[in-house]
Amino acid sequence: MADTTAKVDMPRPKIAERPAADRGGWAMLGIAVLLLVVGTAAVFAAAAAGGGAAIAAGVTAGSLLGLAGLVLAAGLTAVAPGEARVLQLLGRYKGTVRHDGLRWVNPLTNRSRVSTRIRNHETGLAKVNDLDGNPIEISAVVVWQVADTARAVFEVDDFVEFVAFQTEAAVRHIAGSFPYDAHDRTSLRDNADEITAQLSDELAQRVASAGVEIIESRITGLAYAPEIAQAMLRRQQAGAVVAARQRIVEGAVGMVQLALDRLDEENVVDLDEERKAAMVSNLLVVLCADRDAQPIVNTGSLYQ
Repeated sequence: MADTTAKVDMPRPKIAERPAADRGGWAMLGIAVLLLVVGTAAVFAAAAAGGGAAIAAGVTAGSLLGLAGLVLAAGLTAVAPGEARVLQLLGRYKGTVRHDGLRWVNPLTNRSRVSTRIRNHETGLAKVNDLDGNPIEISAVVVWQVADTARAVFEVDDFVEFVAFQTEAAVRHIAGSFPYDAHDRTSLRDNADEITAQLSDELAQRVASAGVEIIESRITGLAYAPEIAQAMLRRQQAGAVVAARQRIVEGAVGMVQLALDRLDEENVVDLDEERKAAMVSNLLVVLCADRDAQPIVNTGSLYQ
């Protein structure tokens, strides 16, 4: 099969995913709670001790400890399975957290949630012209997953929308690169596995810069457009009838040849060329007819 996959010239990605400097969140949560408790206790202890200097020192120390506890608590983030957090600090990419559970990161970072679960995207029924110029309707479903969270966030505005548009473009290109139906070449109807393999390859090229991995693609809907559907159906039916008649004739000729050879081998009857031609004609009529033959009993001789 000829390779008609589009060589998509997408921009080279300028960023790639890397692990973030995160750590377990439960220990940091304990430290944050401890600081808050100690800070609160220091304030109350200073107030109970009396004296202006002692109260000021106690409130200052307690406030600093409490503030430190709040800052540590601000760095806590919960990561669910099948999700990741992309970290930014003052506009710069600082890594991705993929470990699920309670994690702790730099409290000053901005944390964007990105789903890494497997997703489906089904295109609408698109009306395009196939390679022969016939209008057809085609739809497909694509199974995909975010493989590089940094590219998904920073290389495109909306990676979900990007996948949707690129999928439609790839489906339209594939549909226009092959005929709907053909007996002597690759067609959309008869070579589904080869077509979907090319669709997956082209999609992979289109969405690689967005950090997306194509797992599978399948054509889910394929039909002639309504305005030519009846004419194409009649053409297919005529082609099927011709093909069936051809098989019938081939089988009938083989059976006639076998019958003549067996008659000659076993010397059942001696037929001249004229009688052989008549026998061949009668057998072909019987074998190729689409109705049951009506037998006629000959009570005379072979020649009358």
